Amino acid sequence: MFLEFILSLKTQSIHFAYMPIVPSSYQAKGLFKNMHFATIYSAKLRPGASLVQHRERIALPDDDFLDLDFSFSEKKSSRIVILLHGLEGNAQRTYMKGQAKHANEQYWDACAVNYRGCSGEDNHAYASYNAGKTDDLHTIIEYLLDKGQYSEIALLGFSLGGNLLIKYLGERDDLPKEVTKGVAVSAPIYLKGSLQCLTERQNWVYYTNFLHHLKKKYKTKMVRFPELMNASQLKSIRSLKDFDDLYTAPAHGFKDAMDYYEKNSGLYFLPKVTVPVLILNALNDSFLSQKCYPFELSEKQKNIYLETPKHGGHVGFHMSHSLYYSEKRAVEFLNQG
Repeated sequence: MFLEFILSLKTQSIHFAYMPIVPSSYQAKGLFKNMHFATIYSAKLRPGASLVQHRERIALPDDDFLDLDFSFSEKKSSRIVILLHGLEGNAQRTYMKGQAKHANEQYWDACAVNYRGCSGEDNHAYASYNAGKTDDLHTIIEYLLDKGQYSEIALLGFSLGGNLLIKYLGERDDLPKEVTKGVAVSAPIYLKGSLQCLTERQNWVYYTNFLHHLKKKYKTKMVRFPELMNASQLKSIRSLKDFDDLYTAPAHGFKDAMDYYEKNSGLYFLPKVTVPVLILNALNDSFLSQKCYPFELSEKQKNIYLETPKHGGHVGFHMSHSLYYSEKRAVEFLNQG
């Protein structure tokens, strides 16, 4: 009953001083009310935004590298938003370019991150990326600060990237003062629950696609690290959990997949977040378990703003081909005083 009440409210007519559960104005139309149509159209069929990007490669402390794709406001800006993609995504995905373009139009520079191994070139190290690998994000922030141009840095993550930024904001006692806000879109902040959701029959297409790409990367990396990876192990990977047990966990210092999920779920870091964060999770997102909607926590904590539209699927908040609700809403949140 409480959830129905929240969904019925209009954003313009009510403000929560101590209850940052945000009534959503998003209204999906036609086929976009279907979670799978919204998800698949947005990932595979939406026309890409026209965007000029400039790539910079940065060195990491372990002698690996990251590729960052920058796009800029037409006016010189002291504000930049770091965009973090989802599992097996990259800076060229339509949701990344759409968000970067709208941010630029609102006078934010954008730094679209390609995680290790996601820019079209395999990374050098055995380790790659995961939902909680925040040391690379911190290196990016330090790199931007060293430019001497930016007095405000915002973090904006999609899916896995949303979980990543929440963990970063909640785990650090030395958060740079320039990092002022975060937005997490379709964020699986309880990783174990999202894995369980993905194994459901309705998510077979997504699950199979993720697994295919992860195994392909495993095979590529196997050539560089034959002492750590082999064809027999590759053949034994039949699920996402198998992949995390055999590669993600050991490559990044975790006992096994469950240890990795438990120690990196953003849900556990939310209570320590000290800057405003918007979580935009659709109620019909088939990737998200119930714990990915932290209503009770949001009621108690002034920095966590939770918005849960009825529709939107997974990163599928369609308004028009050129502008998605998530893109508009994210920049509105970043621009709030």
